[in-house]
Amino acid sequence: MLDKNGIARRIAQELKDGWYVNLGIGIPTLVANHIPQGISVEFQSENGILGMGPFPTEAEVDADLINAGKQTITALPGAVYFDSATSFAMIRGQHVQLTVLGAMEVSQGGDIANWKIPGRMVKGMGGAMDLVASAENIVVAMMHTNKRGESKLLPACSLPLTGVACVKRVVTNLAVLDIRDGAFHLLERAPGVSVEEIQAATAGTLIVPAEVPEMQL
Repeated sequence: MLDKNGIARRIAQELKDGWYVNLGIGIPTLVANHIPQGISVEFQSENGILGMGPFPTEAEVDADLINAGKQTITALPGAVYFDSATSFAMIRGQHVQLTVLGAMEVSQGGDIANWKIPGRMVKGMGGAMDLVASAENIVVAMMHTNKRGESKLLPACSLPLTGVACVKRVVTNLAVLDIRDGAFHLLERAPGVSVEEIQAATAGTLIVPAEVPEMQL
């Protein structure tokens, strides 16, 4: 199965030359480290930067240069900085071609829960609601199960929703799945992972074709 960087590397294959891409907090931020050769993309963070680069080395760290998750980042030549109003105007105006988000749960109907666990302190939803309401192409990067081994791909989300019927594709440590017609459709399996393992880890309805190729990373 994949580690977090493996998930990010597979999602990076979804990138197209010239796209503007928003990377959410967590695993999605790692996508900037795995851009395929021969393409140019602009990574946007809703706290006000367009042109994020990969994570910095220790010598490159600038404590004043951070993403929306308060992680230190690098900026590529030509990067620009702006206020949150301008940043969310880009998002709400659908000028971002791909949004990559982390999630705690995803339902077979494309619902996503990624901002709150009841009973735990939370600062607020942040930009997630705007992202899921405005983006037309949302890919979720997540582990297939939680720390207790319970599936995070469910018939219906149990946690407070961030968005409804908005997720198109999910990439986990076990598989790549599309969401359509009220079900998860298995597209690829992680290296060394069997279809049976994916079925056992998926609580929602899973459609399995006759042949399921292994991811090419």
